Amino acid sequence: DVHRDRGRLASEMAAASDEFYLRYYVGHQGKFGHEFLEFEFRPDGKMRYANNSNYKNDTMIRKEVFVNEGVIEALKKVVKDSEIMKEDDRNWPMPDKVGRQELEIVMGSEHISFTTTKLGSLLDVEDSKDKDGLNIFYYLVQDLKCFVFAICQMHFKIKPI
Repeated sequence: DVHRDRGRLASEMAAASDEFYLRYYVGHQGKFGHEFLEFEFRPDGKMRYANNSNYKNDTMIRKEVFVNEGVIEALKKVVKDSEIMKEDDRNWPMPDKVGRQELEIVMGSEHISFTTTKLGSLLDVEDSKDKDGLNIFYYLVQDLKCFVFAICQMHFKIKPI
């Protein structure tokens, strides 16, 4: 039936335009091995978090939790309001011995994938060829980290009473 096929196609297109995926990674290879922080939000609502530091023989921390649609909508708003989807990492510093950062976002039909060096502070942003774009990236990453840490704090009791 043509009408049923059209309806199915329209709902598939709507689902594709609503698709959301976000992954962030920051890490480096140092005297304690490969140390990194990584998190992602998948289209099915699963949030994955990993933090690997071998400092003082620390072990990798992994967390997984499903978040509801309201959390995903709040995250989408943070991304949209940042206007990161309009940016381009062409003039950002390349990853180096200091480390690397990666940010990948899929929002509907838009897909960005940025790679740059680790940014220690805003001073690193000021020395860049693209101060405005890197500034947006820097502050968005700060917001995303706070968002993820807040979810982890609310969902997981780190030290039970």
